[in-house]
Amino acid sequence: MPFFGSCISDMRTGAYYHRSVESLISFLVPAHARILRAGIRLPSDSPGRFDAVVISDVLGHVHDIATYLADARSLLAPHGRIVITQYSQLWEPFLRLASRLGLRRKEHEQNWISLGDLGNFAELAGLQVVTTGRKILFPLFIPLMTPFINRILANLPLLNRLCLVNYIVARTIPSPVDHDHSVSIIVPARNEAGTIARIIRELPVLGSSTEIIFIEGHSADDTRTVIEHEVKTYQGPKRLSLAVQDGRGKGDAVRKGFSMASGDILIIYDADMTVPATEVGAFYEALIAGRGDFINGSRLVYPMRRQSMRTLNYIANKFFGISFSWLLGQRIKDTLCGTKVLWRTDYEHIARGRAFFGEFDPFGDFDLLFGAAKLNLKIIDLPVHYGDRVYGTTNISRFRHGWLLIKMVIFAARKMKFV
Repeated sequence: MPFFGSCISDMRTGAYYHRSVESLISFLVPAHARILRAGIRLPSDSPGRFDAVVISDVLGHVHDIATYLADARSLLAPHGRIVITQYSQLWEPFLRLASRLGLRRKEHEQNWISLGDLGNFAELAGLQVVTTGRKILFPLFIPLMTPFINRILANLPLLNRLCLVNYIVARTIPSPVDHDHSVSIIVPARNEAGTIARIIRELPVLGSSTEIIFIEGHSADDTRTVIEHEVKTYQGPKRLSLAVQDGRGKGDAVRKGFSMASGDILIIYDADMTVPATEVGAFYEALIAGRGDFINGSRLVYPMRRQSMRTLNYIANKFFGISFSWLLGQRIKDTLCGTKVLWRTDYEHIARGRAFFGEFDPFGDFDLLFGAAKLNLKIIDLPVHYGDRVYGTTNISRFRHGWLLIKMVIFAARKMKFV
């Protein structure tokens, strides 16, 4: 009976529920952010001040939710986020019953808001939803059982829809910025001697200045010699440089290139040229127009050349796209497209938070995608035309790297979903 009594007491005070919500908010809000924990009344003297405005179980008591969220938006710093948690409408009859039975504190009549309602109110308030989710399937703490239910079962498809708490993270819709920004294009190159001159010629000049940084990856052909020659003899408007990576793998090359970059905007472009170099400009335009914080290429929309992606690779890419969309809480159709674009300042935040995931990613794509999702950056897919290689053979091993991708799914599940 003492154990049963403590469970009832815990339910009456909501101790476990409040601990769980606080843990969720700590996960969603970056460390060291300037946070406002909002009540029913918002401050009127702090415009543009906060990195995060946290609105937890408040909207149920707000008379005009759209206006309230618009006022909350005005409190955000330029890259701030609004984090909202709210009871699920599905739980209304159960919570009412708990209040009548004295198992929950009685409250005045409130708004009951679905996850779709939260997103709709955010849009009405001039906000863009970055990510959404549901948590807490069982709000009463019972050792062993409750952690299993809320960490595992509550995150499974279908069962997840029964959870008590809905949450969204939203951002102010950015205004387009001018083109007065410098650009650094990182080109990892291993055994790609035949594409180097074309890359230099065909990559567009972007922003106020464009530099192309080749990171050579211990090639078996004369890639390094070709790059050295091009860097020495080039006389066009782009700035060229070369470095040899210290370790192995594309991820190591990308991190080295980013550490050398001087541009405000960072772009990754694969030296195999399976994505046309001329399409890089569309990524730049999407970023400065504020369409997203992280522009991710997707090869799985437009028709492909017959040999550009084998059927098994295509099916695997589809599977991993669906898996990572579920795990990261944002729609990502293609995780391994080599073209990605983000602001330098956002990459610096990703790099500072890298200890959360560790040095785990030989590809480089997941280090960036996981870091962007953890920071609640808006990830948006940009479809590209994907063609055959114009030189050499692929550096990807379908089965060895496929197994690595499966391990990435498990890794992401542990770090991002089942927490």
